Amino acid sequence: MSLKRKIVLSFFVSTLIIAILAAFEYFSFIEIRKEIRYLEITDTIRSKSLQLRRHEKNFFLYGYPTAHEEAELTHQYLIELDAILGNNLKIDETGKLYNLRELINEYGYRFNKIELSLKDLSKQLENINASHEVNASHERYSNFFPLIEFTFSERPAQAAEFLEKVFLLPVNHSLIEGLRALDSEINALRKTGEDIIIISKELDRLARENAENVIHISQIAILIFFPLFFFSGIGMLFFISRNIVSRLKLLINIVEKTSKGDFSQVEGPSQKWGNDEVGVLIKKFNNMAEQLVQRENELTRKNAELLQGKKLAAIGTLASGVAHELNNPLNNIYISAQILSKETGDSFPVIIKETVHDILSQTIRVKGIVGDLLEFAREGEPQFREVELNNLINRAYELLNRSINTKKVHFTFDSNPEGVLLYADPEQMERVFINLFSNAVDAMPGEGILTVKMKSQEDFIFVKISDTGRGMSPETVEKIFDPFFTTKDKGSGLGLAIVLNIIKKHNGEISVRSEEGHGTTFIITLPERNI
Repeated sequence: MSLKRKIVLSFFVSTLIIAILAAFEYFSFIEIRKEIRYLEITDTIRSKSLQLRRHEKNFFLYGYPTAHEEAELTHQYLIELDAILGNNLKIDETGKLYNLRELINEYGYRFNKIELSLKDLSKQLENINASHEVNASHERYSNFFPLIEFTFSERPAQAAEFLEKVFLLPVNHSLIEGLRALDSEINALRKTGEDIIIISKELDRLARENAENVIHISQIAILIFFPLFFFSGIGMLFFISRNIVSRLKLLINIVEKTSKGDFSQVEGPSQKWGNDEVGVLIKKFNNMAEQLVQRENELTRKNAELLQGKKLAAIGTLASGVAHELNNPLNNIYISAQILSKETGDSFPVIIKETVHDILSQTIRVKGIVGDLLEFAREGEPQFREVELNNLINRAYELLNRSINTKKVHFTFDSNPEGVLLYADPEQMERVFINLFSNAVDAMPGEGILTVKMKSQEDFIFVKISDTGRGMSPETVEKIFDPFFTTKDKGSGLGLAIVLNIIKKHNGEISVRSEEGHGTTFIITLPERNI
């Protein structure tokens, strides 16, 4: 983003804050008005629910049929509550209005049922009184029938018990059963009434809390957005100016360090604020510094390769001379040791036989080292021709099997089954794989897994040789390709130096990854064509 756009953006942000505040307050006003209206509805519901319960209590207190007016008022409040709830179900998001309406309907159904039951029970009592169904010895109590009828609505269970004990009505008498059923209905009605009061109070509480929350949020928005508007304007101007000046100073210091050979980069600008003119300048400078570092690293690598080549050439010349000088004396010693070994019969002491055998074995070992020196010194230029690499690798492993025991080594080869063609010297490449396979087997005493994976990609062939052996330390990995460096008790230290020399002559690269206790992996990269 350019500097001009940053300045425009700062003013746009300030204007946007004011616009957001205005829009937020407008919608808050609409929400407050809606919550107040909902609060009025819930307050009306709560008030009418309380009135409903009051008239219900009066109805049962005064008793049937004198409480006819209270019953009419109860029905009136039920109708009013049902109408209010039905008209406002759409604005309810909690579902409590719907639940309350169901309770109101259930309450009305139970109240109607209780009224009908009271009428029926009163008629049954009148019929009993008129027919003298009660025991004749208790006729003197028949004057109490109006009082008993008065207790039907308030204490129907006690009235039933009184009729059983005093007037000796049977338990299965329709009046007794009706009174007990009425008692259950009255208890259920009161429980429903309590639920109505609880929900109506809960609705009123939630409505008040919602209204207060909306008002509180509106107040907080005002307290936040106005300071935000003020400080954002000043903050944006301060940030832009300070950001540009500080980065320019930083760039000046880095340029001075670069002139002295320090190619450290400037800290990358953020994606949001680093695309202005100063940010582009910093990025260009970082690209330049990165290219300089890459060139310096490439120069260092080339110098290291040149030094390694000179070292190998000097060592090759020295090895060739030393090997030739040692070869003849070693042959004489070897032949003499063989003759002595044949001449020592059973009459000679054991110590003499062991000494002659030790001379012979050590001479053979030294001849092997001299042979490696001659091979290292005589390494010629590769004779390139087309080679099928799958067959070459399999043949190298077969040759290795003839010289060392690999019965407990599991060899896996993952490659293109159709074959991989490479222009290379087959004898030299075979020597490379034999050396690497031999080192892998030596690193896995007893048993292990030797894995070879090969693939072709973008005119290059990648060969990965991994083992599950003991691995190497970082210090060992750094010296692994140096001539005469070895970790084996009887090694010459020339095997991997020969491998490196062959790979370099094939214009390829070889690298190694290893960790102590977790095996070693050699990675060879070769061009498909060297012509």
